[in-house]
Amino acid sequence: QVQVVESGGGLVQPGGSLRLSCVVSGTIYFRSWDMGWYRQAPGIQRELVATITSGAWTNYEDSVKGRFTISRDTARATVYLQMNSLQPEDTAVYYCKPVRGPGRYPSWGQGTQVTVSS
Repeated sequence: QVQVVESGGGLVQPGGSLRLSCVVSGTIYFRSWDMGWYRQAPGIQRELVATITSGAWTNYEDSVKGRFTISRDTARATVYLQMNSLQPEDTAVYYCKPVRGPGRYPSWGQGTQVTVSS
């Protein structure tokens, strides 16, 4: 069974930092997948905020450019999201999932809650 498990969220003050992790298991295709970090705030549709290709090219939604960095460790089948200069509007549940590639994709994981508040 293909699964993703997100972790690393928490409560942080504005201007603070967090590093999220996403561990993928149950697949041989991770190294071929383009991966994405998504977030969903209450009452708002889930949005894609960062992607990383199998070749480690990255792309970001405008509101997080310059503050968030996505990376991957293929040997550990893990994707990271380093989040700096966090703002209250970054408060959401963060999820990861493949955005492109072969094989069966996992269902949405449980996500990890990020709350930015003073």
